[in-house]
Amino acid sequence: MSKYKAIITGGSRGIGKAILDEFATHKINGEIFSDVAFIYNNCDDCAKQIELQYANSDVKVKGYKVDVSSFEDVQKAVDEIIKEFGRIDILVNNAGITKDNLLMRMSEEEFDRVYEVNLKSVFNFTKAISRQILKQRYGKIINVSSVVGLIGNAGQANYAASKAGIIGFTKSVAKEFASRGINVNAIAPGYIETEMTNALSEEQKKSLFDFIPMKKLGKTQDISKVVLFLASEDSSYITGQVITVDGGMVM
Repeated sequence: MSKYKAIITGGSRGIGKAILDEFATHKINGEIFSDVAFIYNNCDDCAKQIELQYANSDVKVKGYKVDVSSFEDVQKAVDEIIKEFGRIDILVNNAGITKDNLLMRMSEEEFDRVYEVNLKSVFNFTKAISRQILKQRYGKIINVSSVVGLIGNAGQANYAASKAGIIGFTKSVAKEFASRGINVNAIAPGYIETEMTNALSEEQKKSLFDFIPMKKLGKTQDISKVVLFLASEDSSYITGQVITVDGGMVM
């Protein structure tokens, strides 16, 4: 038995997979926290492995391959998920990509694609589930931004703009949905141990530590546990907030 039904975008790897595992294994009074529909785009093998991982468990975990930048594709997927899962209680907007370049060298395609995947996907999924969660007068929406959206970063004007946009979107929708019992919050991770940071050299990691007071990278579980808190009843009086999980980068 599971208590909630959740959608996690970008749920097949990295932070998204950690959130999925947190939701699908955490128990409250003997009940699994949530069944999970996870959204992915280009890792069919990853999706199959995740479904197999939970195939014999008491939780329903199912992957949906979706172009998150297309509202039509997102609405179709959400309709399928609601039919399969019965309802949606929690949405975690985690899908994101990078196409880093200095502004003078950045192409229009590099800017547009990052914006479409990182920011428009948040609009697409929030809009697609809004009718159902507003009607049931309950829901938790957690949007994954970044410290880069708060402080900027050279070579990431597209990424920083998209992540800053998520923060503005979060605060606006929180005000619109609050009277219906729906919490909308954002989390801003700092540098987290993922495939991207694992590719950095030791010298590059040491240079990062100059900006991190705790002198270490975060783990995906540092993010997933905060998302679990924001998705649970423990955060019922918190909305429109941005929580940084960054080892002290932004104070």
